[in-house]
Amino acid sequence: MILTRILTCTALALTLAACGGSPSKPNAEASKILPTIGSSGGARSNIQAKKLFGAKADGSRQSSAAYGSYSKGCVAGAQQLAETGPTWQAMRLSRNRNWGHPEMIDYIKTLSAKAAQQPGWEGLYVGDISQPRGGPMLTGHASHQMGLDADFWMLPPKSLSLSRAERESISSISMRRTRGAYVNNSWTPQHHQVLKAAASDPRVARIFVFPGAKVQMCADEKGDRSWLRKIRPWYGHHYHFHVRLSCPKGATGCVNQDPPPAGDGCADARQWQANILNPPPPNPNAPKRKPKRELLLADLPAQCQSVLDSN
Repeated sequence: MILTRILTCTALALTLAACGGSPSKPNAEASKILPTIGSSGGARSNIQAKKLFGAKADGSRQSSAAYGSYSKGCVAGAQQLAETGPTWQAMRLSRNRNWGHPEMIDYIKTLSAKAAQQPGWEGLYVGDISQPRGGPMLTGHASHQMGLDADFWMLPPKSLSLSRAERESISSISMRRTRGAYVNNSWTPQHHQVLKAAASDPRVARIFVFPGAKVQMCADEKGDRSWLRKIRPWYGHHYHFHVRLSCPKGATGCVNQDPPPAGDGCADARQWQANILNPPPPNPNAPKRKPKRELLLADLPAQCQSVLDSN
């Protein structure tokens, strides 16, 4: 199954510079556990949720809470990450996606301070977190809906005084070589240490990065390897790495993704690498992928209606 999916997606997805696809399918259990808005949304129930949530310019005036799953949810009481901090800058401000659950905002500040300890790094450039109220985005990501996902650029910040215009025009740098099977010369030991710090925070559920980076980290790590379990190979992530936090402790209405398999995951990453270098023959019996349906307001957890309607 994995081999077939790799064949289907590698040519396109390994070229992506952002999380255009979903690094996790929507958790089927979420719809079983959480009631959805359904017809209670009235005339809006059949409107694409991205059009409704994408139109909101600020967070809801509610207690902070994540509802649903990473690819089908929303966030109440989201906090806006300051555009510039002592060890970070939020990028692409025109997207208004520098909003997140308070746990994520705190995580970003903590991780960026650790990144700033690395030689040549002033901190972190922070990409998309979430929309002000989460939910499906107008463009790009399938996940990032609960304020618990964030993208961090691979480009080591040399300056934290970029203007708004510069943050729209500057680009991150790719770390991949040979279609993502290996890292290139831009990869440094500092990238390893930043990702290690990112994964070592107990709040982290997963970190998505291109296969070659995971293989390289597996080869280079000589100490504690437990953190490697959270580093998961996924398509596209060679300009940035994607951090996903677990649902906050005590949260109700927030559904975690299944935990990663036991072990450091290095054998799995090497298999991804092997399939990039020597793609297996296509499976003639593989079912055709059905076009993905846009999420409607009716599909989202019931709590998302009050998040959408809150002042």
